[in-house]
Amino acid sequence: MTIDIAYEAEEKLHIPYRRIIETVVCGCLDAEKCPYEAEVSVTITDGPSIRELNRDYRENDSVTDVLSFPMVDFGTPADYDNACTEECFNPETGELVLGDIVLNVERIRSQAAEYGHTQTRELAFLVAHSMLHLLGYDHMEEEEREIMEKRQREILDGIGYRRQRG
Repeated sequence: MTIDIAYEAEEKLHIPYRRIIETVVCGCLDAEKCPYEAEVSVTITDGPSIRELNRDYRENDSVTDVLSFPMVDFGTPADYDNACTEECFNPETGELVLGDIVLNVERIRSQAAEYGHTQTRELAFLVAHSMLHLLGYDHMEEEEREIMEKRQREILDGIGYRRQRG
C-alpha cells in the first residue's frame, strides 16, 4: 500500500492528518473489498491552489473543498474485475494506481466549524468522499448521491469517525 501525502499549504492543521488520511484510505479499500495493494496520492493545499486546479482540470473557476482525480475508469463502483486492466497497475510496484486526492486546508477548518464537528471528522469525511470517487462512485443523480452518502456514513462509522448529533 502506498499513500503519498504532500502538504503544500502554509496554513497548518494541528491534528494527526497523516494518521487520519491513512486510516480512512485503508478503511475505504477494506470496505470496498479492494483485492489489490493500491497507490493513492493525497495533497493538502490552500484555496487559491485548489481553485486553479479546479479551473484547469474541471473547467470550474471556483474554490472547492476536495478534488478527486481517478486513474481507473470504473463502470460500476468498485467493480475491479471489469475495470482493472494491466495499464491500471504501477509496473514497478504492482499496485493498483487509484488516483489523486487534493484537499483544501481552509475548507477543512471552515466546514468543520460550519457543520459543528471537529477538523478530524471533516478531514476524514473529505478523504472518504474522495476515495469513493476514486473507486467509481458519483453523486450526479439522486440515486447515486444516496448510495454514495450511505457508503460514506457506513465507512466512517466503521472506523470510528462518526458525526456528532447535536
